[in-house]
Amino acid sequence: MANSALEIVGLLLSLIGLIGAAAVTGMPMWRVTAFIGENIIVFETRYEGLWMNCYRQADIRMQCKVYDSLLALSPDLQAARGLMCCSLALCGLGVLISLVGMQCTSCIRNNYRAKRLVLIIAGCMILMACICVLIPVSWTAHVIIRDFYNPLLIDAQRRELGEALYIGWVSAAFLFGGGCMFVCCNIQSEDEGSPRYIYSKNSDYRAYTPQPLQPLHPQQLVLIPRSEPQPMLSRQPSTIYSYQSRYPSVHSGVAYL
Repeated sequence: MANSALEIVGLLLSLIGLIGAAAVTGMPMWRVTAFIGENIIVFETRYEGLWMNCYRQADIRMQCKVYDSLLALSPDLQAARGLMCCSLALCGLGVLISLVGMQCTSCIRNNYRAKRLVLIIAGCMILMACICVLIPVSWTAHVIIRDFYNPLLIDAQRRELGEALYIGWVSAAFLFGGGCMFVCCNIQSEDEGSPRYIYSKNSDYRAYTPQPLQPLHPQQLVLIPRSEPQPMLSRQPSTIYSYQSRYPSVHSGVAYL
C-alpha cells in the first residue's frame, strides 16, 4: 500500500515536470532585455526564446517573429532545441510506461517482478528527461551571466535571465523527484522480497553418497474379477416391443444349427 501511494506521488510529480518542460520549450522568455546604464527605454521589452523573438510595448501588446534560419542561432540555443525536444519525448514515454507497471493498474497481472522492472525503466527515462532539461537551462543561464559581465559588450547587448529558465529549473526538480520515487522504491522492494541465504563454514554439511541400485522383481499379475452389470429398474414403461413372426429369424436359425 505504501509503494502504491509513492507511485501515485511520483506520477503526479512527473506530470507536473512534463507540463513545465513543455511550457519552457514554447516560452520566448529565455533572455530578457536588461535595463542598465544608458538603456532607459523601458516601454519596449525584448524576449528571446528557442523558436522566436518577441517585442512587448508598454505592457499592452506583444509581437513575435519566428527565427528564419536555424544555423543563425547561437550554439546554446541550437543545443537547447534538441535537448528540450528529447526531454519531452523521454518524459512522455516514461509517464506512459509507468502507467503500465503501477500497482493500481491491471495491465500486467500476477507478475510483480515485471511491474517493478517496468517502473524502474520508466524512472530511468524520467531521470534522463530531467538531465535533458537541466543542461540547456543551465547552459543558457551561464552564457547570459558571462555576457552580462563582459566588458566588451555594450549595455544594449546584455540580457538578463528570463522566466523560462526559472520554470525550467523547477520542472527539472519535479522530474528528478518523480524519477527517484519510481526507481528507489522498487529497488528497495526488490531487495526486501528476495530471499537471502547465508552459508557458514562450520555447518554440519555431509556429502551425499549414492546407494547401489536394487534389482527390480517382476510383480505377479492379479486377475480382478469383473462385475456383471446389474439390470436397471425404471418406473417408466419400456418402449421396446416384440412381435411374433411367421418366419424364423437369423438368430434362431443359427441356434438350431
